[in-house]
Amino acid sequence: MPNQVLTIEPQNELKFKVDFSGMFELGYTTYMRLTNPSEHTVLFKIKTTAPKKYCVRPNSGVLEPNSNVDIAITPQPVHVDPNEKHKHKFMVQSVIAPEGKTNIDQVWKEISPDQLMDYKLKCVFDTPRGTNLNDAGDTATQNEVNKKRVAVSSAADDVKSLTKTNFPKSENLESDLQKATNEVIHLREEESKLRHENLRLKEELLRLHQSVGGEGRAARRHSYGPEKTEQIALMPWIATAIAMALLGIIIGKFVM
Repeated sequence: MPNQVLTIEPQNELKFKVDFSGMFELGYTTYMRLTNPSEHTVLFKIKTTAPKKYCVRPNSGVLEPNSNVDIAITPQPVHVDPNEKHKHKFMVQSVIAPEGKTNIDQVWKEISPDQLMDYKLKCVFDTPRGTNLNDAGDTATQNEVNKKRVAVSSAADDVKSLTKTNFPKSENLESDLQKATNEVIHLREEESKLRHENLRLKEELLRLHQSVGGEGRAARRHSYGPEKTEQIALMPWIATAIAMALLGIIIGKFVM
């Protein structure tokens, strides 16, 4: 296999930023520059072991003699599995374009493996504190991440427990409100009846006063007696007191 004709920067590794949870940092892009120092036209392709986790633009192309191109590599917003962190690699594959060949796709299909020039770069993942997740000393960072995950999980469980608290259901509340409303309406009807009865008694008493003279009034006083007359006079107050007591009972039940 021939040596790579292209000059590749960086030479050995591509760095990517991740947060403490192991997620790629959103919007972060790593660049790789390919330079063709030769006098030949060179075709190139960029390959990776994790194609679903990186967006590479351009991922293929043509480099004229003494020209260069910048390759933008943007990681997707996904989690970096610690078991796969050493497996992420990129490879620059190139071949000198045959003379007279203009169909690039056809050239890649017809080229033999011994004509291909490969160059591999490993991926390095850096946390915000600059800790390299590829190093053997990343155990402490991972422990910190695990602690945070446990804390988040515990908080989520607390929220779930709160949502399961036996608060009164909306149907029961509406039923209690309806019952209280019905009782208040009934109380108002009873109060209205008492008022009508009180008014009727007043009218009857007035008619009695008007239908007889002084003797008749004296006779009625004797017939009713002081106690009966006093009871009739107290009936409006008794009716009002009963109505207020019933209203207090209903309101007390609703508040409880």
